[in-house]
Amino acid sequence: MNLCVFKKSVWSIFVFFIMGHAIAQYTDDIPKNRPFFDLKKISWGYYFGMNFYDFKINYKTAQQHIIQETHPGFQVGLVGNLNLNPSFSIRTTPGVYFTNRKLIFKNLTSAKDSIRELNSNYVQLPLYIKFNTIRYGNIRPYIIGGVTYAYNINSFEDSKNDNSTGRFRLKSQSMFYEVGFGFEMYLFYFKFTPSIVGVFSVFDEFVPDRDPNSPWTSNIESIKTRGVYINLTFE
Repeated sequence: MNLCVFKKSVWSIFVFFIMGHAIAQYTDDIPKNRPFFDLKKISWGYYFGMNFYDFKINYKTAQQHIIQETHPGFQVGLVGNLNLNPSFSIRTTPGVYFTNRKLIFKNLTSAKDSIRELNSNYVQLPLYIKFNTIRYGNIRPYIIGGVTYAYNINSFEDSKNDNSTGRFRLKSQSMFYEVGFGFEMYLFYFKFTPSIVGVFSVFDEFVPDRDPNSPWTSNIESIKTRGVYINLTFE
């Protein structure tokens, strides 16, 4: 799974809301669980899930030589929600994201030189605007969008070691913008929400090697993180 999956998923948002209206035909008469939950001004919760990160790599020349392999990672964090009105809320989901990416440099032959594993650990502080549809029985669809400050603990930005000693470096601080959607499901004891979110880095995260003719980084113009989150939230 990679960013293409999310791009295709965005087109499903229209179907997503059509399905919500269809569900309404069958759920309006169902007894509502936790009917007063959304009247609370502030609510709290937690989440965990999977992530799939890769990079958008821009090259100085048309000769592209890096293959990417995306591996699933996971995340866990807290949820804070401030209701502004029945449709809109401000939401934050600070958390820790553990990611795994692999870069394969086709221009190099030995495995020691051609493969770079990037195990990044991000501390992320997002701020979202969340738009909810009306509640259909015990289900309420929503869309969400916002910005996230991300700090990469394992960036090695200031390390003296670079690819010549086996280390691919990234900038430690970044900013992402995120868009996504999900279903809030009102259960007897809590609200359960599966969701999918796409993430796109705003700024370049590339740190070149010290050698300007480095076979790993000399042809790279910029690198930006992108990815998909699948979260399960409990409030």
